Amino acid sequence: MARKKQVGRRLEGWKAKKWYRVYVPDAFGKAEIGDAISADPENMVGRVMTATLGEVVQDYSKSHIKMRFKINNVAGDAAYTEFVGHEVTRDYLRSMVKRRASRIDTIHPVVSKDKKLLRVTVVCLTLSRADQSQVHAVRQAISQALSARAAESDFETLVKEIVSGDTARDIFKVVKTIYPIRRVEITKSKLEQVAAV
Repeated sequence: MARKKQVGRRLEGWKAKKWYRVYVPDAFGKAEIGDAISADPENMVGRVMTATLGEVVQDYSKSHIKMRFKINNVAGDAAYTEFVGHEVTRDYLRSMVKRRASRIDTIHPVVSKDKKLLRVTVVCLTLSRADQSQVHAVRQAISQALSARAAESDFETLVKEIVSGDTARDIFKVVKTIYPIRRVEITKSKLEQVAAV
């Protein structure tokens, strides 16, 4: 009898829970990326959902980009999110690296026009091996280009351009004048906090 009551309570608890459809921000077309379940909509806020960029924009050539979104608002049976980061898969990164060339990694914090702090990781692949002074010059150029781009963009525009590859293309144009570059890829970004005004 006690066991029946326990099972009954468990079923009641399950019935009390509700499914919510989760949507990405406007910058990514407000696409639905899945469902989440909760008994209380308040408990949904702060939950982090993951999806590939391929799923978000319906282009499966972009499935190597993993996106992270945090639920920040629940209305009715819909949960709305904000972008909190992205990362390319290790396999994809490994496939880009070639022998007898340099891989220049730059991790640089940038602040958007609306004062959000984003930590960005850029991987720059050269055509041949670069020496220390060239590596330093390339890193400096990447940091300057990123800071300038962030300062003139609001957060949503900035992350959209980073994830779409537009920012990497612009950085490529800058650094190829310093040293022969094969590819520039922004491999990771993470929302750190809202920067102090």
